[in-house]
Amino acid sequence: MKTLLLNAPAKINIGLNIVEKRLDGFHNLETFFHPIYDLHDKLSFEKSENFIFDSNNNLVKDEDNLIVKAHTLIEKLVRRKLTVKINLEKNIPMGAGLGGGSSDAAAAIIGLNKIFDLKIPLKKLYELALELGSDVPFFITSKPAIGFSRGEVLTESDFYINLPILIINPGIHISTREAFSFIKPKKSNFDYNLFTRDKSIIIEELKDSLKNDFEEYVFEKYPEIKNIKDKLYNCGALFSLMSGTGSTVYGIFSDVTLAKAAYNKFPKKYFKFISTE
Repeated sequence: MKTLLLNAPAKINIGLNIVEKRLDGFHNLETFFHPIYDLHDKLSFEKSENFIFDSNNNLVKDEDNLIVKAHTLIEKLVRRKLTVKINLEKNIPMGAGLGGGSSDAAAAIIGLNKIFDLKIPLKKLYELALELGSDVPFFITSKPAIGFSRGEVLTESDFYINLPILIINPGIHISTREAFSFIKPKKSNFDYNLFTRDKSIIIEELKDSLKNDFEEYVFEKYPEIKNIKDKLYNCGALFSLMSGTGSTVYGIFSDVTLAKAAYNKFPKKYFKFISTE
């Protein structure tokens, strides 16, 4: 195998409820992870004489990058050097609530396992992923799934949105730590198991019951982000919600024409993407 190429897709959260603070400092949550396959980072793996990590984005080229951490983690597991050049083409906005860094980490785990034929079993891949972040395990398979506990306890679902999804990111950085510090955990009124029982869910019927608990704090501090959600609904979105801790907001539309019209209503300086896969 000369060069291995992998896509690392984005995700959106369809509902996100923080239900309890744990004794270990983490939070238990409930969410539905939905992959965005056509918005993805690209990773290439090529065996080399030394370990090299490179990217088209200088902001990710440091030792704290999750790809580098994934490489170190697997080297410790297999007790040998894995000399490889990993190149990251960064397309997903950073720190946007779209899971880009977590997806890159999962792709690194999968890619290293494959290119070096390490034969690490799937269960162990999930364990390694969790060491890197709470939502990294989701990206090991990147299939629609309900997330419980920290987000790592996953129940895969056959529910998939086959409608255009307009993704808007205004470039506002939200501190995840700060966002969690303002959360008041409470039990969710929504039963996320619905996503495994019924794959014919009509998403617009859930807009009054599905919430993102971070919206209250984020919208108050950054009214610009609330305005994005309001505008998406004014443009005809069937459903709209902030993803993760923000600042990305997405809107689900009945057809591409409406999604494109809404796309054009937002400033050019925003990151804008219409997912149709």
